Amino acid sequence: MIAVDTNVLVRYVTNDDVAQGVQAMKTLNDPQGVFISKTVMLELEWVLRSVFRSSRESIQTAMLMIVGLPSITLENPEQIAIAIDYHRQGFDFADALHYASSQATAGFHTFDSQFAKRGRKLGLDVHEIAVSNH
Repeated sequence: MIAVDTNVLVRYVTNDDVAQGVQAMKTLNDPQGVFISKTVMLELEWVLRSVFRSSRESIQTAMLMIVGLPSITLENPEQIAIAIDYHRQGFDFADALHYASSQATAGFHTFDSQFAKRGRKLGLDVHEIAVSNH
């Protein structure tokens, strides 16, 4: 099995460099199998959103296309699936992946009020840490 960097996924999705896009497609179909870490998925979302200005829906489609390739093995596929689903429901992908990666804990605590609000709306165990001014 081989592992790939984010730039391989970006080239595969965007084909912004045709030669690298072709090579990315060959690489992602490697008969040895291809491992993709959670951090690569996290960076993929960031690059597509920040650099390519891709829509939330386009990012989700790209991620699902990649994880659906028969040669792909994901680090913690259940967590990535949960994160993609929460992202579809309005979460920031990074927050969604952080939450999905901490399922075995006694709640997720944050100073991010939007994250906490979205979490509560979905019935998740996300708590905003209150700041006292004394």
